[in-house]
Amino acid sequence: MADQLIRATAAQGGIRAVGAITTRLTEEARQRHKLSYVATAALGRTMSAGLLLASSMKRAESRVNIRVKGNGPLGGILVDAGLDGTVRGYVDNPEIELPPKPNGKLDVGGAVGSEGYLYAIRDVGYGYPYSSTVELVSGEIGDDVTHYLATSEQTPSALVVGVFVGAAGVTAAGGILLQVMPKAATDEALVQTLESRVAALSGFTPLLQAGKTLPEMFEGLLGDMGLEILPEVQMVRFHCGCSPDRFLGALKLLGEAELQDMIEKDDGAEATCHFCNEVYQASRDDLSQLIGALRAEV
Repeated sequence: MADQLIRATAAQGGIRAVGAITTRLTEEARQRHKLSYVATAALGRTMSAGLLLASSMKRAESRVNIRVKGNGPLGGILVDAGLDGTVRGYVDNPEIELPPKPNGKLDVGGAVGSEGYLYAIRDVGYGYPYSSTVELVSGEIGDDVTHYLATSEQTPSALVVGVFVGAAGVTAAGGILLQVMPKAATDEALVQTLESRVAALSGFTPLLQAGKTLPEMFEGLLGDMGLEILPEVQMVRFHCGCSPDRFLGALKLLGEAELQDMIEKDDGAEATCHFCNEVYQASRDDLSQLIGALRAEV
């Protein structure tokens, strides 16, 4: 099934639902960054959460940054997701691996750590971005993003995200976000119903592996509450805006003296994009052309 995102409402607009399938983009991230099993799960969950959060924004250029910094061996996670359906991200220590938990699931919480912070930045496309910081709840990502929504955005929410990765790579990934809108936020029974239904799920990936589509998952959660699934199906993908031209543009900002030093000492320059692990190289001639361009601008 193609990576995609769909939206729905229920309870006469009192509930907002968003679901995303991110299997292929999570597998691309795994391959690009050479991620371990547990690092794949941690980054995949965070990328799914980023896309779900960005889906409620208004302007086409709107983006959400999620940074998770715990006390576990994985180090930090950084994800950048946009309303346009693009997402990218990385972890500090991609090779870290931990034994599975007693229930057989990957120990994402142990890799991330339960002590630390989640930082979220919403760039709405104009003015200053909105930023917020909350303490981690478990390091399992889903719990932590739910805590962020309830604490910083005062939005009662229920979130489930998951990644299944094995010897063949990522075979299922994605998540569902249910939110009680402001006009229904005082309905405690509605909030409790949503929380209990999401808690009763066996997880997102088992449903996906069983062949369930996003509309079918919504139907199981909200079918008796006036569910209305919006017709648009948005494609989502791993995408990084880095390019050779941007690399050269960044080098140019270093100035003539630094560029000349690179020519003399390193015979060129090389850089790796943290977000996508793409490697860019500049030859002596490239650097000489940059110096020439700088001199022409004087």
